[in-house]
Amino acid sequence: MSKLSVSFCFFGFVILFALVSCVSAIREEEARARIDKAQSEVVLTYKAILEAEEAGANVSDLLDNLNDSVGALSKAYMFNRSRNFDEAIHFADLCYESVVGIKVEANRLRDSAVFERKQRLLLISLGSTLAVGCSVFGAILSWGVFKRWYHRRVLEMRPEVVQSES
Repeated sequence: MSKLSVSFCFFGFVILFALVSCVSAIREEEARARIDKAQSEVVLTYKAILEAEEAGANVSDLLDNLNDSVGALSKAYMFNRSRNFDEAIHFADLCYESVVGIKVEANRLRDSAVFERKQRLLLISLGSTLAVGCSVFGAILSWGVFKRWYHRRVLEMRPEVVQSES
């Protein structure tokens, strides 16, 4: 082989190595961006679950699902550290998609719990108002009946005439 062909092969390998390094850096950056996106979505979903719990919703299933999604995020971190960027991107995307669904469900449960709480409050308020009104009406009615009964009893009494012994 001539020096020219050796030089072309050497430059070809250098260009190929630079291209592979560049593609690897791009994939690494893409994996990092998707992992960060999934992690921020996990935080937002956790906050949505806490809001749903504060509203009174049962969030135990959502927390189990979030735990599974965080497991996928953990795998994404592991594959990213081992420089398997395709798998890291896959698990980061898997985590992101499942976490978005969990967040939607948490918001739905929160809204449902708030609506049910408002309905209970309205029902309790109406029931209490009705009970107080019935109690007041019953007391006034009882007082009127007692007053009539007492007046009749007093009017039916006959005075006794007692002779004095003096």
